[in-house]
Amino acid sequence: MSLAMLRTRASLGLEAPEVQVEVHLSNGLPGLSIVGLPEAAVKESRERVRSALLNAGFEFPARRITLNLAPADLPKEGGRFDLPIALGILVASGQIPEEAVAAMECLGELALDGSIRAVTGVLPAALCCRKAGRTLVVPRGNADEAALAEELEVLAVGHLLELVAHMLGRERLTPHVCSIIPQARLPEPDLSEVRGQHQARRALEIAAAGGHNLLFAGPPGTGKTMLASRLSGILPPLGEGEALEVAAVRSVCGLPIMERWGQRPFRAPHHTASGVALVGGGSKPRPGEVSLAHHGVLFLDELAEFDRGVLEVMREPLESGRILISRASHQRRFPARFQLVAAMNPCPCGYLGDSRRNCSCTPAQIQRYQARLSGPLLDRIDLQVEVPGLPAEELTSATPGEASAGVRERVLAARARQLARGGLNAHLDTHALEAACQLEDGERQWLAGVLSRLNLSARAYHRVLRVALTLSDLIDQDGVQRPQLMEAIGYRQLDRMMGRDPARPGTGAQQRSA
Repeated sequence: MSLAMLRTRASLGLEAPEVQVEVHLSNGLPGLSIVGLPEAAVKESRERVRSALLNAGFEFPARRITLNLAPADLPKEGGRFDLPIALGILVASGQIPEEAVAAMECLGELALDGSIRAVTGVLPAALCCRKAGRTLVVPRGNADEAALAEELEVLAVGHLLELVAHMLGRERLTPHVCSIIPQARLPEPDLSEVRGQHQARRALEIAAAGGHNLLFAGPPGTGKTMLASRLSGILPPLGEGEALEVAAVRSVCGLPIMERWGQRPFRAPHHTASGVALVGGGSKPRPGEVSLAHHGVLFLDELAEFDRGVLEVMREPLESGRILISRASHQRRFPARFQLVAAMNPCPCGYLGDSRRNCSCTPAQIQRYQARLSGPLLDRIDLQVEVPGLPAEELTSATPGEASAGVRERVLAARARQLARGGLNAHLDTHALEAACQLEDGERQWLAGVLSRLNLSARAYHRVLRVALTLSDLIDQDGVQRPQLMEAIGYRQLDRMMGRDPARPGTGAQQRSA
């Protein structure tokens, strides 16, 4: 037969669309041409495939070979098409029977000696192959990753000769079983190491219970980073589906996926990170930090030191839980359902409102510094908490704080109530939120007066309701009452907490003159 067709998968963000590799041998001058929108690495596969077939002892047809990668309008990138191209040539030239590849998908990069090298983005391809009900052939270096897709038959090969011997029935390959047991939950930093800071600990528990975004503001050295690093330790472990989503993102980025299997991601990019590094992008769009933090925590330390334009790009993923990256010839959609935890100083020197040290900043400097955070971005942060300096007696106390295990039990109980209701409070739609809160007329009138006095936006109003509902869930209470509303509103007073008013007594220049 002079015509053969094999199936493989392209890499399109977290998607793995099916690609049909069509090989046709015809009379004419010997040559090999590839069509179907291949990029440079795919075009170069002709040389790798030719050398691999010859060095493995196969016949390379001295005919005109036409390769079509369908669909023609789908960009093809990387060396993952080497293996299906080589097999297609062998089938078309009659060296392998056609029925041997009928129910199979394959991907892998060929070395010149015929060995098969690992590629990136195998897990999304494995999940799609499982859905299609076919067998997947992958390089041995990707076998454990592909085997994470349960109920999928995975054949791991290290050399082209192994695969051909299997197809000819000479030496059958056995389906691969994951040889690496996903590691148990690695030790997380414990909350018992945190001294004092009861309000901040309380806010951390609320954020974990409801999936809320959190901002710590306070002088340097008060424990903001320490508190933020403890959040992942009180979050529940990932479910099987969530773990696969996290692993798929890491697979596309070429990162190891087994070292923290089942644990929430914790990403902490430096404040010099660009917008592309944060949300993803590039000429060939790749996931950014917001996607790598999917189902986990994104910690932005020194929030006000980030470029304002960089912070503004997070508005959409904070609201929608996904990011759409559009370029001239590419469009990629990545998941970004992360929990934002940020830390910042109240002023450039960091000591505004600190009783231990006077602030050396002018009112203008303070205003410019705090203006780096836009109102729309702050509206999306549910909990805004002051982290003051601790007295020396409390700091040196030998009495440990409550351990993470106890806090995690309350978080799990609160999340169980929310999941039974339909989802985490931070992700409820407006109708479901109003129905769950069950506000009485008296509470509604009181809340309306408070919102008017504080000049809170409609988004901030719903954020207050979400936090109040989480507070009710933590005490196993149906509906929301005034004590929960009062506490939730207390977490929205960022102006008072950060000293936004530079002219108030005891700040800025007035502190210097004191």
